[in-house]
Amino acid sequence: MAEIVWTQESAAWLEKIHDRIAADSPNAALGVARGIYSKIQLLQAFPRLGGRYLPVEDREVREILYGNYRIAYVAINEDRVEILGILHGKMRIEDTIG
Repeated sequence: MAEIVWTQESAAWLEKIHDRIAADSPNAALGVARGIYSKIQLLQAFPRLGGRYLPVEDREVREILYGNYRIAYVAINEDRVEILGILHGKMRIEDTIG
């Protein structure tokens, strides 16, 4: 099982997503946050689950989808996954990750 490591940025993005939705619907916000978190947990068993994000060439960035959100991550190896960010589907990953 791979260890999942959250960057500070990715944890902050999940919180912002939750807070933005919660302004209109606290229940929906909780559902979305839990759904994203659950999707990320799949990476423990399947660290290379997502497709390779080819526009980033300097490392093996991958992405999985949850609703309108893209979860960008790097499978360091079979034992470690680093979550880089959670962004809206229309955003370009290479513009938002460091």
